[in-house]
Amino acid sequence: MAPHTAEHTRHAIRRRTLLLGTGGALAAAGCARVPSGDPLARLRSQGMVRLGIAGEVPYGYIDDQGAFTGEAPELAKAVFQRLGVADVQPVATDFASLIPGLNSQQFDVVSAGMYINKERCAQVIFSDPEYQMLDSFIVRKGNPKKLRTYEDVVRTGVKFATGSGYAEIEYAVAAGYPEKDIVILQDQVAGLNAVESGRVDVFAGTALTTREVVRKSSRAEATEPFAAVVDGKKKIDGGGFAFRPTDTELRDAFNSEIHRMKKSGELFRILRRFGFTESEMTELTAKELCR
Repeated sequence: MAPHTAEHTRHAIRRRTLLLGTGGALAAAGCARVPSGDPLARLRSQGMVRLGIAGEVPYGYIDDQGAFTGEAPELAKAVFQRLGVADVQPVATDFASLIPGLNSQQFDVVSAGMYINKERCAQVIFSDPEYQMLDSFIVRKGNPKKLRTYEDVVRTGVKFATGSGYAEIEYAVAAGYPEKDIVILQDQVAGLNAVESGRVDVFAGTALTTREVVRKSSRAEATEPFAAVVDGKKKIDGGGFAFRPTDTELRDAFNSEIHRMKKSGELFRILRRFGFTESEMTELTAKELCR
C-alpha cells in the first residue's frame, strides 16, 4: 500500500472539489429515471452508487495513480456488485461533513472509518461493523512524555490534538481534558506533521491509522493500542457504513452481504490489504454499538 503524503492530500483536495461539484448532477440524473421509494432499485437503475469518504488512509484515499482506493471503496465495490450495482463513485469531503452530506443526498452511502456510536445513530442508520478498533497516539520517537492513555494526557497537561469530527475528542474530554484546549487538525497526516514539528505533543487516532502513518517517520512513533475509558467502561469501537434513516431496505441488503463475506473470509481478505489484522475483525453489531 502506498504511503499517504502531503502531495496525496493536495491531490485529494483537488479531486474533492471536482467530485463535490458533480454530485448534484449525478443525483439529479439518477433520481429522474427511477422511483424514489426503493433505494436499491434506484441504484441498480443508475448503475452507480455515490460513496462518501474522507480522504483518509487506509479507509478511503487517492493513490499515486490518482485512483480512489482504501478498505471502504474496495469493500463497497465487492458488496454493491453482489447487489447488482456495477459502479462505486467515491465522493471525498472532510470527515465532519459526511453525515450532513449523506442526509442532504450529496451521496448515497458513507464509509470513512466512521465509528458507530449513540450520537451518530440518532442521525443515520448503520450496517453492522466490518471491523473493531482501539485507539493509539502519535508521539515523538521514544515517547519521552510516556503518553499511553487519555488519562496520561490529562495528568501531564500536554498539548493534545486529534482530527475533525473524530470520536477521540469525546474520549479526551471524558478523561478530563478541556475541549477548548484540543487542537483540531484535518487528518492523521497533519497530526504526524504537528507532532514531528513540536507544535503538539500527541495526536490521537485509530490504532490502524496511527501505525500506518508513522511507518516511514524517523521522528515519531505510534503507541500500543488501548481502549478509551468512558463512564468507567472500556470502549471498543466498530466502524461501519452509514445510510439515510429512510433507507432501511438498502442497509439490510448491504448487511446480508457483509455477513456472508465475514463467514466466507472474503471480508478479511479485502481489509488485510490495507493493514487490518485478524484481531480487528469483529462480530459486534450496530445495535450493540448504538446503545
